Amino acid sequence: MAEIILKDYQLLPIMSRFGIKLGFGNKTVEEVCTEKGVNVAFFLEILNSYHNSNYYPDNHLSDFNAAVMVDYLTNTHNYYLKSKVPHIELFIDKMEREAHEDNSRNIALLKQFFSEYKIDIKHHFKEEEKNVFPYILDLEKAISSSNCEQILINKIKQEPIEVYERNHESLEVKLADMKNLIIRFLPPLNCEDDCEHLLTELFELECDIEDHTRMEEKVLIPKVKMLEEKVLEYYGV
Repeated sequence: MAEIILKDYQLLPIMSRFGIKLGFGNKTVEEVCTEKGVNVAFFLEILNSYHNSNYYPDNHLSDFNAAVMVDYLTNTHNYYLKSKVPHIELFIDKMEREAHEDNSRNIALLKQFFSEYKIDIKHHFKEEEKNVFPYILDLEKAISSSNCEQILINKIKQEPIEVYERNHESLEVKLADMKNLIIRFLPPLNCEDDCEHLLTELFELECDIEDHTRMEEKVLIPKVKMLEEKVLEYYGV
């Protein structure tokens, strides 16, 4: 497990979303995952999809159930909303307090931009947790219980995961606007270090969101499509 972090330290926050913390000594990936109750196959799929943008799970989708996916994505949402976003807000608040008068308007605009982004990302996650995640769990339950209600069949036909895939809004646009505002138009600051830290945080958040979106496209959606096909096939529709 340690070799994974040494090879790509950016996977460290991904591991924490599985409840895996530092201090695992020389234990293997399988040993650590077993101790933490983490599905090894899914853990490796997520790490590979973050580490390599060209990685595709192919034949490994059947090695884990949908519930572990939903748990991971819910933990990821919590990480963004309870850790990453508040951390960035602290930098903006500090810059606002220490700004010179000629910067106050720009920093206020910056703060407004990020507030709007926070609203967007919360709405996006709420939609997933309210509509997409229960749908995924219902698909798997229908297969395991050999019991499927007609309402689920109708939903597969009328609103399959492909609809969600097409409507998957990009969360990177406002972050790009914020970075441009800081880099191109923000006058020199007396809190230059905070500004540089803020930019770094925004770049890292943007990359993380892109990886998260790619993971959903390459792991989540193919898995759900497979479940949809199984339900329709199983119930002869």
